[in-house]
Amino acid sequence: MHRVVIIGSGFGGLFAAKALKRADVEVTLIAKTTHHLFQPLLYQVATGVLSEGEIAPATREILRRQSNARVLLGLVEDIDLTNRVVKWRFHNEYHETPYDSLIVAAGAGQSYFGNDHFRTFAPGMKTIDDALELRARILKSFEIAEFTDDPEERRRLLTFAVVGAGPTGVEMAGQIRELADSTLRDEFRSIDPSTARVVLVDGADQVLPPFGPKLGRKTQKTLEKLGVEVQLGSIVTDLDDEGLTLKRKDGSTERIEAACKVWAAGVQGSELGAVLAEQSGAELDRAGRVVVDQRLNVPGHPEVFVVGDMAAVPGVPGVAQGAIQGARYAAEAIQARVTNTAGPGSFTYRDKGSMATISKFAAVTQIGRLQLTGFVAWLAWLFLHLLYIAGFKQRITTLLSWFITFITNGRAQRVVTNQQMVGRLALERLGARSSGKLIHGEDLTERN
Repeated sequence: MHRVVIIGSGFGGLFAAKALKRADVEVTLIAKTTHHLFQPLLYQVATGVLSEGEIAPATREILRRQSNARVLLGLVEDIDLTNRVVKWRFHNEYHETPYDSLIVAAGAGQSYFGNDHFRTFAPGMKTIDDALELRARILKSFEIAEFTDDPEERRRLLTFAVVGAGPTGVEMAGQIRELADSTLRDEFRSIDPSTARVVLVDGADQVLPPFGPKLGRKTQKTLEKLGVEVQLGSIVTDLDDEGLTLKRKDGSTERIEAACKVWAAGVQGSELGAVLAEQSGAELDRAGRVVVDQRLNVPGHPEVFVVGDMAAVPGVPGVAQGAIQGARYAAEAIQARVTNTAGPGSFTYRDKGSMATISKFAAVTQIGRLQLTGFVAWLAWLFLHLLYIAGFKQRITTLLSWFITFITNGRAQRVVTNQQMVGRLALERLGARSSGKLIHGEDLTERN
């Protein structure tokens, strides 16, 4: 039977697997997490609105009734295009899985534009771990400020800097502002959470650049009305534990002392992009994404498809719809190959619009020439996002959590631990292959 291997359980990977449900193929989905992450709502996990389970159902559960699909937990490190083998590992256990067709949908990580040391102090917003770490950093800033006597240090602790004024940055800034103004009100005795400073920084001349100038101006106006300080035309030249330094287009600089920094600017394609490029001769764009042909293939390998955030396709933005449509196209092409029928023509992306929330009851929506703002756009945003959450249980619990938050200003998901805040840094310090040794109780202490 024809063997299809799918790398990644995001929108591209999951929708490719589901599209092959009735095909005469064996599907093996290999992903480094056990869940399918609904990334557009990750910022709500970071700010205590939703739990991680509400936006990340188990991939195995989603595909439980698809008898031709198998789910494996592992990190893919190499792909042998010549011998058609995917090489992956689970901690320190190594495996190889052969394929006849391959769909690479490994996604993208956060890009720090050559300043990877910023990552230590400013987590991105790409994974559940990122969101839980940010939740811990945000809420613990308020907790520490409560017992801090130094006014300058307290001011630093209550300053939150969000870098990147795309949808994720706008949504994060708005939610931190609402958290400080509404949710935490009357809970502290030494500080007033509403005095927190929330700064949104971007090098562009407007917020939400893909939405156009009109919606960008309206979004900025709404953010500033909420109390978010918007600094445009400013790039981050330095970032450390104490804060960040901005450089404006006129050459002037500003230092912002901020304990909590959120990085929501730029994406970097999966490391597997370089693996594919080296073996196939494919080009990589500046973000490390694979430049594919009109059929989403890499050069010389019509059996290998690259979809989602890993693929550089003209006119296709890095949004869920791009991954979903690419995945369905790849699945259709594979089915045609298996049945020896005519395959689809060149891949064509159909733009279904863009949406972003600003705050409770406020959002912006662009669908073709139609532009919506305010409450109507917010309702459209709610409906569409609820529709695309995988799993009936997740839709119901998400709807309930939204109802509680929007009606009472309360947030049920405010549990944080020290491990959430330092776990990533500890593993990075120990090394990429330390996790397996930790699980087996091996000693990682360096000895002379």
